[in-house]
Amino acid sequence: MTQTQRQPSIVERLSEPHSGPVPFSVEFFPPRDEAAEERLWRAVRVFERMHPAFVSMTYGAGGSTRDRTARITGQLERETTLLPVAHLTAVNHSVDELRAMVGTYADQGISNILALRGDPPGDPLGDWHRHPQGVAYAEDLVRLVRDLGDFHVGVASFPEGHHRSPDLEHDTRQLVAKLRAGAEYSITQMFFDVEFYLRLRDRLVAADPEQGAKPLIPGIMPVTSLATVRRMVELSGASIPADVERRLVHAAGDGPEEDRQAVRAVGIDLATEMSQRLIAEGVPSLHFCSMNFAKATSEVLERLGMDVLVA
Repeated sequence: MTQTQRQPSIVERLSEPHSGPVPFSVEFFPPRDEAAEERLWRAVRVFERMHPAFVSMTYGAGGSTRDRTARITGQLERETTLLPVAHLTAVNHSVDELRAMVGTYADQGISNILALRGDPPGDPLGDWHRHPQGVAYAEDLVRLVRDLGDFHVGVASFPEGHHRSPDLEHDTRQLVAKLRAGAEYSITQMFFDVEFYLRLRDRLVAADPEQGAKPLIPGIMPVTSLATVRRMVELSGASIPADVERRLVHAAGDGPEEDRQAVRAVGIDLATEMSQRLIAEGVPSLHFCSMNFAKATSEVLERLGMDVLVA
């Protein structure tokens, strides 16, 4: 399987000259309706002017957004100057379906894929069931994609450990296995304590120095709503440290509705503080969960000394 035009790999892109202390990238998710899609494209055009190293498009639980993910990722490749990374998950897909999806990406000139086992539909924290003709683990998906052609594959990593892993050591072994299978980098699940990231990096290097040398990209979410971040944390198995929770709760206030502006201000401060420490600790780049909005991320980037225009 071949691509119509070779994209640079994410590792190559991260090594290119960049504005600011480190490169950055952005995560989008498939919109649910026409209005949401218009909002996404407004954010895309703002981010395009900021020159992120790459952007990624997520893939809904159980493959629920497969067609939209493929369509919009293809549009990002054809209609913008951005470098898109397409998500691919194993949930509810046979090997034949997975191969066809990779072929769809290849036909659109996309060679960067983030290979994920994925969450079950309905309850992301529920039991995971392998498709009868599918693959069992993300490392199997990495091998499948790599065997189909000249693709560059990334995987997910979990600073607090994946919620299905019995302990952090097991989780680290799983990450090492995915990297040994051919993944070139990993992007972490969002976290709110830099120590979680640093300890993951330490565990990875200790387990396999060669794989530990591959980029471990921290996932950052500038919080703009306490209710939203609580829901995302609940669904992801991550946590909000007590001191962070206190700051956000204080900002939210005691009214019937949270003070979104105050929460947003604290969220921007938190994301900036985390990013500054991560940069000081030598991270290869920063990956922002944008929620399909540009303003919060652009404000953080401006505070970090990136040469960007706040939207």
